[in-house]
Amino acid sequence: MFTPLFNHIQKFIVLEPSEIDILESHLSISKVKKKEHLLQEGQVCDTLYFILKGFARQYIINSKGSEQTLQFAIENWWITDYLSYHNTTPSHFYIQTVENCELIAIQKSTLESLLIEIPKLERYFRIVSQKSFGAAQMRIKFLFTMSAEERYNHFKKQQPDFVQRVPQYMLASYLDFSAEFMSKIRAGKV
Repeated sequence: MFTPLFNHIQKFIVLEPSEIDILESHLSISKVKKKEHLLQEGQVCDTLYFILKGFARQYIINSKGSEQTLQFAIENWWITDYLSYHNTTPSHFYIQTVENCELIAIQKSTLESLLIEIPKLERYFRIVSQKSFGAAQMRIKFLFTMSAEERYNHFKKQQPDFVQRVPQYMLASYLDFSAEFMSKIRAGKV
């Protein structure tokens, strides 16, 4: 049931069977329907989400009233609003499921208890956070240094499954251009 999470953890640290039992006793799986919000702007985020099936996204609503996707999370990825989570402040973001999802939601209080019981998990979550931060830095670099067409082609090469799975308007907003421009790129008219 929790095998994907345990496999992900074991890529970075080794847990003893007794530690796996402790972790498992604190976890549960939630099923969330497509387009449901896990977090809305203004709420304090107190949960980390690990995607078992489906995918979710983090987005904002910009000054023009348009959704701007900042991050996606597919199977075996974590998603949260780290700033709100760590500072216990209202979120500036929305987190929404894009497909029907099965996920593990870990409340902050539960995680804090687990980190005391299983100190090795601190290393795991540090590595995950660092990888997430590094990916965000690269995304910013690509937004500043690549043309729209280059961003699309780079993304298509790096994440070919996403191009098929993600609604076109969400992918366009993630890559920072309009859905109309996305249609032109895909049709080879750019």
